[in-house]
Amino acid sequence: MPDTQPEGYLARPASGAGAPVLVLHAWWGLNDTLKAFCDRLAQAGFLAFAADLFHGKVAQTIQEAGALSSAAEENYPQLRAAAAAAAGYLYELAGRPAGGVAAVGFSFGATYALDLPATHPDLVKAVVVFYGSWVESHGNSRAAYQGHFAEHDPYEPSESVDALEASLRKAGRPVEFFHYPGTGHWFFEPDRPDAYDAQAAGLAWERTLAFLQRTIAAWPTPKGGA
Repeated sequence: MPDTQPEGYLARPASGAGAPVLVLHAWWGLNDTLKAFCDRLAQAGFLAFAADLFHGKVAQTIQEAGALSSAAEENYPQLRAAAAAAAGYLYELAGRPAGGVAAVGFSFGATYALDLPATHPDLVKAVVVFYGSWVESHGNSRAAYQGHFAEHDPYEPSESVDALEASLRKAGRPVEFFHYPGTGHWFFEPDRPDAYDAQAAGLAWERTLAFLQRTIAAWPTPKGGA
């Protein structure tokens, strides 16, 4: 059992134990929307932890979010290390399950969710990204991947999404990407009324849950875990 919880938000299932899911926030920071997402995962039986990469700072506007994310990325190695430390904490908390940890990244957080299985292949075995991509070497990865992308997204061009999918397939990784017609960036986030699409968000949630259930949740939780 780990001694110290990193900065973030922990949501436990009613049973107290469950397959571990690390959640990495968008450029808004760890806001109530991400905490509610963790709560939903816990209600579905997962042990969810959202890492706070901005140390308690939360943005309300695009301008604030841009400033927060830019300032944080000035120390990119620290962000990578924080995401890895959060994954390691969750893995230990869950009792070191054979199925490892899943990482779910939203936009800004997708970069770090995609980085983890490449740098920690024995730890992170499943990745879900929402409207975020990042192409580096995926040759070390042992993870399965799922992605959710908007049709109209100035922050995430289709070329970047296609390049990510091609890179994952070249590495021989299982991958399924979904594209949601008529949607824009942040379509999953209900606190963004100008972008939120309830139908697309509902479908993306169902697909995410099914993916997690057939990847990390298919492995039994060790006795004493979580």
